Amino acid sequence: MMTNDLIKLLSSFEPISLKEMDRVKLMNRVETKFLFGVDRLMEILEELKEDYQVVKIDGNMLPTYRSLYFDSPEFFFYNEHHRERTSRYKVRYRTYVDSNLSFLEVKHKYKGRTNKKRIKVEGINPNMPISHQNFLKELMVPKSDLQAVMMNAYNRITLVSKHSIERLTLDINLSFQFGEKQKDLKNIVIAELKQERITRDSPFYKVVRQKEMRPYRLSKYCMGIIHLYGQENIKYNRFKKKLLRLNNYA
Repeated sequence: MMTNDLIKLLSSFEPISLKEMDRVKLMNRVETKFLFGVDRLMEILEELKEDYQVVKIDGNMLPTYRSLYFDSPEFFFYNEHHRERTSRYKVRYRTYVDSNLSFLEVKHKYKGRTNKKRIKVEGINPNMPISHQNFLKELMVPKSDLQAVMMNAYNRITLVSKHSIERLTLDINLSFQFGEKQKDLKNIVIAELKQERITRDSPFYKVVRQKEMRPYRLSKYCMGIIHLYGQENIKYNRFKKKLLRLNNYA
C-alpha cells in the first residue's frame, strides 16, 4: 500500500477538526476490534466515504501516536488480561506526536465497557513523578509498584460517523520497542469501533460483515509484551491462536 494513495483516498472524505470531535469523546464506551491485512484497507475505506468524516490535524490525516506502558515487575496488568478478568487496567503515557500533546491515561475495562481517565502532562516520563502516581491512586489502580515496560508507535486514521455517536480508528505501521528489542507489525490493520453501546447498524460493521470479517479481540499491549519479552518468559497460552494469526500477515 502506497502512502500517497492512502492520503489521496482520505482526502476524498469530508474533514472534521479535533474541536468538532467533542461530541464523540466517548471516554466511557464499548469497543469492538477487527484485524485484517493492510492490503484490504483501501477497499474498506472506499466504502466508508459517504458515512464518515476523517479527523484532520493541521492537515495531517495519518498522525503518529506513541505510548509508554507501565506494569508491575510481575506483569500484573498483562496477566489479568491473560486470565480474562472482567475488571482490568492499562496505564500509559500517550503522546500525539504531530500536535505535541501528552497525557497520562488509565483505561479500566469492566464487564465489557471501557472507561478512560486522563490528565494532561508535559511529556512521556519513564520515571513517573509523585503527582502522577497520586492520580493513579485516586482512580484506585490496583498496583503501585509500576515501571515502564513497553513503548509502541503507530499511525492512526480516525473516522467519525456522520449519523451517530461513533468513532472508528484504524491503526497501521505498528511497532513495539523496549531497550534494544523491537518488533514491527507493518502488514496489519487494527480497527476499533468505539460506541456508546454496541449496535450492528454501524456502516463500518455492515461493510466488514459483507466481507465476512468478524470482530476480533486483540490487545496491542499484550501482543507487544509477548514479542518483546519472549514466549519463554511470559504466559501466553490463551493468546497462541492470536499470535499465529498475526504471523500469517508477516
